Amino acid sequence: MKEMFKIKGTYAYLIALFLNAFTDLGHKIIIQNTVFKMYDGEIQIVLSAIVNALILLPFILVFTPAGFLADKFPKNKVMTFAAALAVVLTLLITLSYYMGWFEVAFGLTFLLATQSAIYSPAKYGYIKELVGNKYISAGNAAVQATTMVAIMAGMGIYSFLFEAMLTDYSSADEILTQIAPLGWLLVLNSVGEFYLISRLPNKQRVPSERKFHFKKYITGLYLRKNMKTITRKPNILQAILALSIYWGVSQVAIAVFPEYAKSVLLINNTVYVNGVLGLTIIGIVIGSIMAARFSKYYINMGMVPVSALGMGLSLLLIPVFDHLEPIAVLFFTFGYFSGMFIVPLNSYIQKHAPGVHLGTILAGNNFIQNIFMVMLLGMTTYLAYYEGFEASKLFYAIAVLTLLMAIHMTRKYQLMLAWFLGELILSFRYDMHYEGVENVPHDGAVLLTPNHVSWFDWIIIPFAIERRTTFMMERSIYNWPIAHTFFKWGGAIPVSAKAAKDAFKLVKERLAHHELVTLFPEGGINRGTELQKFQRGFELATKNSEGVIIPAYIGGFEGSRLSRPPKHYVPKRSWWRRKVTIIYGEPLPMSTTADELRSAVQKLKDRYNAQ
Repeated sequence: MKEMFKIKGTYAYLIALFLNAFTDLGHKIIIQNTVFKMYDGEIQIVLSAIVNALILLPFILVFTPAGFLADKFPKNKVMTFAAALAVVLTLLITLSYYMGWFEVAFGLTFLLATQSAIYSPAKYGYIKELVGNKYISAGNAAVQATTMVAIMAGMGIYSFLFEAMLTDYSSADEILTQIAPLGWLLVLNSVGEFYLISRLPNKQRVPSERKFHFKKYITGLYLRKNMKTITRKPNILQAILALSIYWGVSQVAIAVFPEYAKSVLLINNTVYVNGVLGLTIIGIVIGSIMAARFSKYYINMGMVPVSALGMGLSLLLIPVFDHLEPIAVLFFTFGYFSGMFIVPLNSYIQKHAPGVHLGTILAGNNFIQNIFMVMLLGMTTYLAYYEGFEASKLFYAIAVLTLLMAIHMTRKYQLMLAWFLGELILSFRYDMHYEGVENVPHDGAVLLTPNHVSWFDWIIIPFAIERRTTFMMERSIYNWPIAHTFFKWGGAIPVSAKAAKDAFKLVKERLAHHELVTLFPEGGINRGTELQKFQRGFELATKNSEGVIIPAYIGGFEGSRLSRPPKHYVPKRSWWRRKVTIIYGEPLPMSTTADELRSAVQKLKDRYNAQ
């Protein structure tokens, strides 16, 4: 991730995004705090929902032109235009504060959100252009963390200044006139953002020839065409829908909590209310960083089901408590799992969306997400105002929706989930480092052949590889109760002395289907510190097969409780975590012999020992 920040424009881009989110959040906080001060009960929930809806509607209305602009023009130029528009709007907002025009300031929320809707597809599309696929997860994590820190800072600073400037008041207009100097902070941030955005490098070298036809926009032709572009790839659409449910649930939680705090927790100070919501932001920042860590080598979708479950349980427990402290912890937990949920899904969309349609797909992402958010806020308004639903019931409702999504995500990513849980459990004790990951082909037949030093080699060897692998394993282990179902589900290949030829024949068939297969040429766990003789059985599978052999070396497990070291062997230890290094060697032809393969793995071992 450190290397990503050496790319020209990265710091300017992230600081500009910070200022953008800080400005948008600042005006929203001022309006929401005014509503909080002046209204109670159902009216407060309804007005909070309307404020959020005004922010969301532009993302629906300008879906088509925002995507068109991001695909046709250089994304840095689109962002520069949007940043200039923000300067104009913040000046108008500041004027409405000084004049005490609450309704006007309320309405300008819609225009400021329109500017953000134009900005958004170009902003997120620029990540891939700036840092490339190699750092796309790290880039998304950095953007997510920067945005969340800006929102948290906005909540704290604007709420504190709002309360500090406020004295006696009898109307919303009077509140605005008292806090009017805050408008200049909005203007200053917008000017700084415009300056930084205008300095970003242009990454779109080939201009697009696309033209925008207003009639097609009005008649909905563009909308239908763009929706077809989005639905063409079901996996991208499912990622968008999952994010849409998340953001809808989040908007309801944000709209409902102030009333819950006021009626149940008996809190009237906006600093405390926004402070709890700010803990959510801290959680998202930390969760985003963790998501980048687990997606260091590829986008790890196994995090998605776990995160959805964590979010659902957090929401389910919030209305159980009537004290601020445990609720604050649960909001932090919700935020933590949110960060681990958002980053892989956003990264997946950006990576797999065709470059020529990236802006349209990202705008469509905003379009669908905001439809979900408006729908859920509309349902919240109806249930609160007409059905008299209390805040606690609304929390239970969105918790159930999130848990249902978690069940669906578990079914969709069950294999990735299994590997992620294995990696998560082992990471508490082992600090795993991978070298030469680029040597493993992304497709085609591959036979991965590491040394064998522990019971868990088969788990740690593929963590850095996006392709899933099947393993050859001893039949007696393959038939273990309970574990047998897991091994069979994972496509493991059992081998025994009596049926070795049949096992290698099956390996050969897997390779013929261009799969990635892992086997341990030593034939068993090494009881010493030197490589054992490599068995020649694998040559039956590789003879006349297409593809490559990837030698690999696992170092650092020797001497652990999971290995079989000699009694005199004393490994180097850290205080708690053991460093394990996995090195993938350069591809070898399928014609490689057992002795040649052992020599290649020995070179990797020598390289490890020299470190």
